[in-house]
Amino acid sequence: MKAAVIIFPGSNCDRDTLVALERISGRAPEKVWHTETKLPEADLVVLPGGFTYGDYLRAGAMAARSPVMAAVKKRAEQGAYVLGICNGFQMLTETGLLPGALMRNAGLKFICKDVHLSVERNDTPFTKKYATGKPIRIPVAHHDGNYFADDDTLKRLEGDGRVAFRYVSKDGEASDDANPNGSRSNIAGIYSDDLRVLGMMPHPERLMEPALGGSDGRPMFEGLMETLS
Repeated sequence: MKAAVIIFPGSNCDRDTLVALERISGRAPEKVWHTETKLPEADLVVLPGGFTYGDYLRAGAMAARSPVMAAVKKRAEQGAYVLGICNGFQMLTETGLLPGALMRNAGLKFICKDVHLSVERNDTPFTKKYATGKPIRIPVAHHDGNYFADDDTLKRLEGDGRVAFRYVSKDGEASDDANPNGSRSNIAGIYSDDLRVLGMMPHPERLMEPALGGSDGRPMFEGLMETLS
């Protein structure tokens, strides 16, 4: 699997993502600075978490206009897989690669904790190593993770099976108490029309092995590796 990780001013999860990808694939991903206008050959492009441009103006809004994003968008349109984590998810909505928007958390506070997620489907490369109906534990760390979309967009996402993850309780209930940020329908991650672009607020790269406190994030990268190798 050939992977590329895009790095912006303010990215702070790029190294975690690089390490996770290399651990799984045995191959160092390409690091791409945001001013580049071309991407290296890659099966997977990752937009890591962080606070690009200090979230000035709006989270992900300025990064979405960086030169490299035109190349990312083109590569996605050509069928490459794209994973946007946290700030990367915000960029994907800002570029229009994914619908909706990420707003300030309902409580107006930064949230940094482990949450539980339901895996809504496991027939994509991102989720094929997970079991549906069994909640997974993944960390979140964001101030603007409140997913919003209008009713028609939500209906399409639900009807097309494009909701990837929801915030749930430890027992798998998608309740208000389990929703850390106020996201509509407890949405934690969504897919593009072709299921090749995934945006998610939680950080799978932060739970890759027991030494980090758990390994529930590892199956995501293993599934991508199996599909793209």
